[in-house]
Amino acid sequence: MTWSLRLLFALALVGCRNPQESPRLFELGVSEGTNKNKDLEETSGLVASQLYPGCFWAHNDSGHPAELFLLDSTAQTRASFLIAGAKNRDWEDIARLTIDSTSMLFIGDIGDNNRQHGMKVIYCVPEPDSLEGITELIPSRTLWIRLSGGYRDLEALMADPTTKNLYLISKREYEVNVYEIAYPYPEDTLEVAPILQLPLSQITAADISADGSEILIKNYNEVYYWKRLPGQRIAEVLSTDPISLPYEQEPQGESITWALDGSGYYTLSENGKGERGRLYFYARTHRRDSAASPR
Repeated sequence: MTWSLRLLFALALVGCRNPQESPRLFELGVSEGTNKNKDLEETSGLVASQLYPGCFWAHNDSGHPAELFLLDSTAQTRASFLIAGAKNRDWEDIARLTIDSTSMLFIGDIGDNNRQHGMKVIYCVPEPDSLEGITELIPSRTLWIRLSGGYRDLEALMADPTTKNLYLISKREYEVNVYEIAYPYPEDTLEVAPILQLPLSQITAADISADGSEILIKNYNEVYYWKRLPGQRIAEVLSTDPISLPYEQEPQGESITWALDGSGYYTLSENGKGERGRLYFYARTHRRDSAASPR
């Protein structure tokens, strides 16, 4: 069975509501700008910055330096930093949490197209409080993760601000696996087993809103949305049917992030098929109250 048929089969299993029948939660995507940086050709991770409102941290996937890029609200590069001691074997996603008053970035070296690497690596890097005078960032910790049940290709990493737990989602199965890394994170190599399976396939990115109340997961063709009730665990939320949200088809869409204030969500594609990746913003149809910083 081809991957396209597998994807159709997986979508049929999920039983998610048709977008036209769902509440209109978000507007159609609007291009905020085009990524013109030729050093950021294969954008695979995107997350809203806490220290630089309206900006985003992004990175390439495999075959590129271990480097983070800070993009402004029009997808133009404001700064870039190498990650000291890190390798970009296959960086696929990035998440952010505030831990002990420090805004922390989590870079997921989790991809494995050929399923030949037994170890996943997550670099924990404090957001720099200055963009001047430094060329590299030093990880405060490195997490070493081994998946039980065999090798997997993963492209999605998200962080829960209410528990500080991290979540990984596999990509290529008929029903993808969700893994949990509980906080506080272990000092030694951690072996994790799936906490549930989702009847989706080709998952490329995920994000949890800054207040922990909403979840986004995407593949190449769809964006899925879950609303989280107070006290619900992530596994409980994802066990319910999602809503399919608006999505502008991209050349190679592998990244998604919430606006810091929850006013909408963003996607940014790799460059491909003769076009540059565009930063799309999907505004919430009804403004919600939020104590978070502006997007």
